[in-house]
Amino acid sequence: MTVDITTKYLGLDLANPLVASSSPLTSKMDTLFQLEEAGVAAVVLPSLFEEQIEHDAWAVYDLYEYGSAISPEAFGSYIPEMEGYNTGPEHYLELLEKAKNRLSIPVIASLNGMSPGGWTAYAKTMEEAGADAIELNVYRVATDINMTGSDIEKSYIDLVSDVKEAINIPLAVKISPYFSSLASMCRRMVEAGADGLVLFNRFYQPDINLEELKVKPDVVLSSPVNLRLPLRWTAILRGRIDASIAASSGVHTGEDVVKLILAGADVTMTTSALLKYGPTHVATVLFEMESWFSEREYQSIEQGKGSLSQASAADPEGFERTNYMRSLVTYSSRY
Repeated sequence: MTVDITTKYLGLDLANPLVASSSPLTSKMDTLFQLEEAGVAAVVLPSLFEEQIEHDAWAVYDLYEYGSAISPEAFGSYIPEMEGYNTGPEHYLELLEKAKNRLSIPVIASLNGMSPGGWTAYAKTMEEAGADAIELNVYRVATDINMTGSDIEKSYIDLVSDVKEAINIPLAVKISPYFSSLASMCRRMVEAGADGLVLFNRFYQPDINLEELKVKPDVVLSSPVNLRLPLRWTAILRGRIDASIAASSGVHTGEDVVKLILAGADVTMTTSALLKYGPTHVATVLFEMESWFSEREYQSIEQGKGSLSQASAADPEGFERTNYMRSLVTYSSRY
């Protein structure tokens, strides 16, 4: 039995619900071609970091200024003007334009900024370069002891509103789960202009090198266990917000995709599995997903989408505190 596995995300018609999220694999045209050939429905390019652009620009400025007053001949002669250096988002926009022109699937640009002006300015350039949509990758660790939760929430809402006002293409927001009232924040972001939410942004936690006594970055790939958090909140939010839902983190197999679709996801995003197994793993995941729906005689994945969300499940309390108590009571140990 043939199953219709098409879906819609951010108003875009997609061939299936599997999207390659931002990673090193989406930073090169050769691997982008491999992902498309394997069957991925859309790609999210790596994030453009505003901090990196600003850092590079100041580094060139420092180089330009160093020794500029050594002699009168130094001014305006042997050192090129700043405009001659490529310190802006040119390389990123070049990749975006190439991907858009050479791929037949939607290309979503990703932006990780730090200032309101930076977000809106770079979002506009991404739209002009041909992005089908923009994903705001909001990665903010609130370390200011004087900044309240309300302050943080307002900064998010203002950010979404400003960027949405600046562009004419769909806007997704990739958020963290660390809000005191996550459901309310999701609703407010949608009301501020978000066309979709990506659940969730995984914060990479630093480690300490005991030999060098230094803080070091430590990237740990996800595992299927990480699926539980986006699964839960996808199910809770399905039908309660007027926006697309993308579930991200822990998507490694076709069964993972199925679970998230039944919970209510419009698309599922994967990174770690592709980094671990390569772009061709996309075909395996899609085959497993389609086989599951076919064996149970679904006509389309749309038929099952959200059927096990909190609003539709026979046991809606399973997504809340009741499930916590049941888990503790029913767990058994051999000791």
